[in-house]
Amino acid sequence: MTTFVLVPGGWRGGWYFSDLADRLRTAGHRALTITPTGVGDRAHLNAAHVNLDTHIDDVLAVLATEKADDAVVVGHSYGGMVITGAADRAPSGVVRRLVYCDAYVPEDGQSCWDLTTDAYRSVFLDGAAADGHSVQPRPGGDPRVSAHPLASFLQRIRLDGAGLRGVKTRDYVYLSGWDGTPFTAVRDRLADDPTWRVHTLHSGHDVCRDAPQEFLEILLLGE
Repeated sequence: MTTFVLVPGGWRGGWYFSDLADRLRTAGHRALTITPTGVGDRAHLNAAHVNLDTHIDDVLAVLATEKADDAVVVGHSYGGMVITGAADRAPSGVVRRLVYCDAYVPEDGQSCWDLTTDAYRSVFLDGAAADGHSVQPRPGGDPRVSAHPLASFLQRIRLDGAGLRGVKTRDYVYLSGWDGTPFTAVRDRLADDPTWRVHTLHSGHDVCRDAPQEFLEILLLGE
């Protein structure tokens, strides 16, 4: 039995992975969904001081309290920032595999702001105009999305590489079926790197809506 830890992207709580978590449990595995501080059912905790470190600590706290070991940690979109930091700071042996789904893959000193496009930088700033720290979701999406802490998009990650060196397997899932993706350059950079397994799904960015079975099959590779 593998422990999967599922970290959503911006504006989304653990609810985003509810159906996927059920599918993983049906397949005989353990699935833990993360709701980052300030979003989802923790939206009441949104504040100017909530940043990337806060969200990394959220994952580390679940890994510790749930006594996760040899875990597969999955991050969607902004969640790639979070899982990178969590894997780097987790005790040895806790994180075995990282799966990035249409996600940012930062190096030390980079932020989501640094890695994204001008279009998404505008989304961050325009969305936070009302109070300066809560990035409102764009209209017309899932009604469960909530404001996202701006500081988490802006803070640069701190990595010393020790924990990441202990990760045995890295997967990148590129979703090719939508316009304006900021992740094509990430896919291209990793495609020739022998330490990564790169997969492409013809799906929109909302993988749990558009390609849930195909994504599940990638998660279960070798598990």
